[in-house]
Amino acid sequence: MAERRARGPLQRVQRRSRELREQVEALRAESAAAAPGQREPLRLRCTQLKELVEENTNALHALKKADEPAPVGNYSQRKEEEEKLLLRLSQQLQKLLLVLDQDNVTKNYPGGEEHQKGPHTEEGNEEEEESEDEEGEEEDPEEEEDEEKLLDDPNVRECVAVGNFDAQQEGDLTFVKGEILLIHDKKEDGWWVAENSKGERGLVPRTYLAVPKEEEESQEESEEHTEVVDETADGTEIKKRTDSHWNAVRAIAENDTVEVLTTTGAVPAGFRPSMLFQLLEEGEEFRASSYLQPKLTPSQLAFKDLVWNSERNTIHPRPTRVSLIVTLCSCKMIPLPGSGVRVLSRHVRLCLFDGSRVLSNIHTVRATWLPKNPQTWTFSPRVMGILPSLLDGDCFVRSNSLSSDIGILFELGITYKCNSTSERGELSCGWAFLKLFTSSGIPVPSKMHELVLSGGTPYERGVEVDPSISRRGSGVFQQFMSLRKQPVLLVKVKSPSVHSKDILNFLPETLVGGMCYIHLLVFYRQILGDALLKDRMSMQSTDLICNPVLATFPQLLDQPDLMDALRSAWADKERTLKRIEKRDQEFLKSAFVLVYHDSVLPLLCSTFLPGYRWAEEEVELSRWKVIHDFLKRSREKDGALEYLLSSENTHRAFDISELAYDFLGEVRENNPGE
Repeated sequence: MAERRARGPLQRVQRRSRELREQVEALRAESAAAAPGQREPLRLRCTQLKELVEENTNALHALKKADEPAPVGNYSQRKEEEEKLLLRLSQQLQKLLLVLDQDNVTKNYPGGEEHQKGPHTEEGNEEEEESEDEEGEEEDPEEEEDEEKLLDDPNVRECVAVGNFDAQQEGDLTFVKGEILLIHDKKEDGWWVAENSKGERGLVPRTYLAVPKEEEESQEESEEHTEVVDETADGTEIKKRTDSHWNAVRAIAENDTVEVLTTTGAVPAGFRPSMLFQLLEEGEEFRASSYLQPKLTPSQLAFKDLVWNSERNTIHPRPTRVSLIVTLCSCKMIPLPGSGVRVLSRHVRLCLFDGSRVLSNIHTVRATWLPKNPQTWTFSPRVMGILPSLLDGDCFVRSNSLSSDIGILFELGITYKCNSTSERGELSCGWAFLKLFTSSGIPVPSKMHELVLSGGTPYERGVEVDPSISRRGSGVFQQFMSLRKQPVLLVKVKSPSVHSKDILNFLPETLVGGMCYIHLLVFYRQILGDALLKDRMSMQSTDLICNPVLATFPQLLDQPDLMDALRSAWADKERTLKRIEKRDQEFLKSAFVLVYHDSVLPLLCSTFLPGYRWAEEEVELSRWKVIHDFLKRSREKDGALEYLLSSENTHRAFDISELAYDFLGEVRENNPGE
């Protein structure tokens, strides 16, 4: 049977992965005992191994089920599991490259008594297949069988999830990667009855489960010795934890570069991967461009937050339960990362939160700091001209959520780049939660709030940003001094003025954003109301609406430099308007559309404007140069027509999405939680 399996392309990739895994484990063991002078050869081997892992990953991606000589059960699932293994190996090697550059590298990868192997040299496909037939067939299947037998052992009840699983039908149990599940019944069809930490039971697929690492080790170690210790190069003995939950979590977290940065002292222990950044990266759900769109009623037959006011010939204002102005003032005593990490951006991300769910879009404000005092972050600096919206600490917060636990979640973050590996990432430097209502329903008072930052994630409790601060002394004076050194965020909360509230009420019921561009958002909403409620031939019509402003304006919320370009162009236009023109809403909307067409619309289609990338200084500078030159040229030529017709400029191929607004594809469905 082993020979028959070896002939399949997927089996060959799997066998190669097992060989690479052994080599990675051997290299990690060698690195634990390596002296500083021996690290360079290890780095070279690590780089070569990483290339081999990437080659095997590419080979895996090229596989197709039709290439198999015989039917393979659960082909897609096996391929996905193999991809996870290769990804884990790649991450381990990436971490190892980082650790080899650190002074205390020996503390991170303790050596065991395992045999050490040198890496296999890279050979052709024919030699690979020969080595599989001669050596791999006897070893790898046995290793896999041992793992399978241990998983099927009726005495093994605790398993760890190796991937995310969403319930496919009633009776299934949803779980996430790394979650510990208690197995009650191991059915022969592969669907086992499991229970999670909340006491919820359901069916889970066996192929998504693995035995926690501690249980695998304990069966072997219990036969040889009773005390298990790791011995580092400096002679320090570190006892392993015997809690199976802890080891299962560590087995998953081992793939995270943040753990390496923490253990090597590059970042404080309370830093974590940014939760809000990950939500932003997952899709459009938590972006402001999504929340700017109209919202449907539960029946989906009308718009909930976009209603026409025939008396005033515009949309109705929508007062909300939460309508606040939140000003980010400063952050103090924020710990610094180590010298091996370069900070590309310091910023605060904020959103509405109820303790378990994010209830709004996620808004980002970039901080400024002085090199002589990098632990203090400030916002809204005094600059010449229009303040960049990304730096504006004045934010509005709107919501009609009835949740009694609603509040504002602030997450301080840095975008970093490792000097040794050039790897980029996003870290949370601490978070704070400001509840907006008391238990009796009284709104939070308008005042300055000093919020002490917590470490970890918003779902963790009792984690300090930098535990070393509180450990520096036990006396009363030392405790007092440690309190003064705790990281804090200063925010000012106030109710909007009557004029500001009138403007905010034209915005969607749920939205968080910068005060500097609310007048532009109101223009968009009013134009949206005209197109959807006043000018549409029939309320039952679902035809595309030809309107470049409606079709493209939401993109500006995800590209703040383009929003600044529109703000600048509109400010120039406003300075030329007469007082009577400023009071005419229809005239203002028409003028705004013309300004939009002469400023940001051509830029959105230009090939000279690089794609927006977060916290990349070169890209940001080149984008602003293109934007600045275009706006200057547009002002000099009294519009963008000359630029559009010039043979010197090129534009992306025309796409109907530049003109057509598909409101059925853009509207948001009603969310009962709001």
